[in-house]
Amino acid sequence: MSIVSDPRPARDPEAPTANVARMVAGAVAADEQVETVFAARDLHVHYGAHLAVAGVDLDVAARDITAIIGPSGCGKSTLLRCFNRMNDFVPGARVEGSITYHGEDLYDPKVDAAEVRRRIGMVFQKPNPFPKSIFDNVAYGPRINRMGGDLHAVVEEALTKAALWDEVKDKLKKSAFALSGGQQQRLCIARALAVRPDVLLMDEPCSALDPIATARIEDLMVELKRDYTIVIVTHNMQQAARVSDMTAFLTTEVTEGGSRTGRLVEYDRTQKIFTQPSDPRTEGYITGRFG
Repeated sequence: MSIVSDPRPARDPEAPTANVARMVAGAVAADEQVETVFAARDLHVHYGAHLAVAGVDLDVAARDITAIIGPSGCGKSTLLRCFNRMNDFVPGARVEGSITYHGEDLYDPKVDAAEVRRRIGMVFQKPNPFPKSIFDNVAYGPRINRMGGDLHAVVEEALTKAALWDEVKDKLKKSAFALSGGQQQRLCIARALAVRPDVLLMDEPCSALDPIATARIEDLMVELKRDYTIVIVTHNMQQAARVSDMTAFLTTEVTEGGSRTGRLVEYDRTQKIFTQPSDPRTEGYITGRFG
């Protein structure tokens, strides 16, 4: 398998298929195979001389929602952006250790980073539609990737999957900025879906939205996981508890010099993280004693 052209990578039969954390946690039966989409091993992220994230080991299973939680500054977004190499755009960023995607090293020099970002889409904290029409926002990716086919059908399919089609089908030529904040965020999700990704990364997608819009996005995530693997960063622990299957808790270690490094404390089934965490630091964060 190569991250170059195949729109949906076939799983390597020799690659590990069991999600270690889920197996250990008892989330799946011992004889059930779980396809691993991402596997991070001893992952370290540096920004220049600063060690931002250290020693992360976790597997992300196919068609799960995995939540990353933790206090501000613990490296949640830094970790998330490792999964589609968005940190490549940060001057001085350096990744050590390994992350594999369907068994292939994401950071192999032969890997096409643009193809990685097509397969592994991203939705950001604040809605960021382009200054274009609703239609052109969704059609942008298929056009620049020269995907071919019926563009109108692609746009309709993406907007339908994002639960937005019925609200905008009669105003596709109107500016995306005419939509509400929640609609704009669903438009950004549709834009990501239009290039037919395998994975959606969501960096606090509801933090700028009101409760009603947040509920729509959460319902949408649960619907989308039937076809996509989703990794979400959130400060909202109730949201993580409501929508995710697995939860990773990161915290911050502060050196004598005041430098802050994010470390993975615990990664387990969401129900266990929120009811019977293994580490007292997790319990302290969940119960609000710090963070």
